[in-house]
This record gives sequence, structure tokens and C-alpha cells, in this order.
Amino acid sequence: MRPTSGRTFGVVLAIVCGASAAVARAQEGHPLVGTWHGTWGPTATERHDVTVVLEFDGKAVTGMLNPGPDSVRFDKVTLDPGNWSVHFEATPKGTNAMPIVIDATIQDVTNRRRSLVGTWTQGSMKSDFKVTRDD
Repeated sequence: MRPTSGRTFGVVLAIVCGASAAVARAQEGHPLVGTWHGTWGPTATERHDVTVVLEFDGKAVTGMLNPGPDSVRFDKVTLDPGNWSVHFEATPKGTNAMPIVIDATIQDVTNRRRSLVGTWTQGSMKSDFKVTRDD
């Protein structure tokens, strides 16, 4: 073995490892998985902060609104990849709680910081809704 061949092998190995790491970072999996932050509300000045956490178990998307003691689990999450629309249904806890329905579209689906933009309906109140996925 020539003295430079070990050095050459090390350089090639470093390039291959670097390329593999870049490919691994580019593969994200399901487009809804992750933590999303944003707001919903009827006007530009009347807004409510919201956090959405979504998971995918290989069969279904599950998740919750506002993790913590007052979290609300989604009863149903449906993704239509034909137009990247998403439908969420959730039933908050409490006697006077009204079901929540969110209809949104994934904006900029190939971007890691993509957004869900649409409507938040709770009872007779319909508001706009926008969350952006965390890195």
C-alpha cells in the first residue's frame, strides 16, 4: 500500500459520511409530524396563541392542541395529499366546551418551516388559523 492511499481513503470516507449526513437531514418523513406554533382568531387584533403537536405511527396521524394540563387531543386528523388539505376534529374537556374543527392547507410543503393555513371553527364562531412548523 502506498503511503498516500491511506490519506486518500480517509478523504473519500469523510466525503461519503458528509454526504450521508446531508441526505439523512433531508429525509423528514410525514409532512405533518412535528410541533407547530401560531395563532387563531376572528380579527387581526383578537388572536389566540396555539401549539399543535402531531405524530404519525405508520398508519394514522394523531396529536393534540396546546400540550399541558389543558391539552385537547385530536379525535380525527385527515390529510388529503392530492391538494395538501388537512381536516382536524377535537373535543375539549368541560361541560360547555364546543367541538373544534380546523380545515387547513399545507403551504410550502417542501419547506421544513411549512405552514398550515385555514379556518378554526368552534360552535358558530369561525376564525382564521395559521401555524408554522418548528425546525
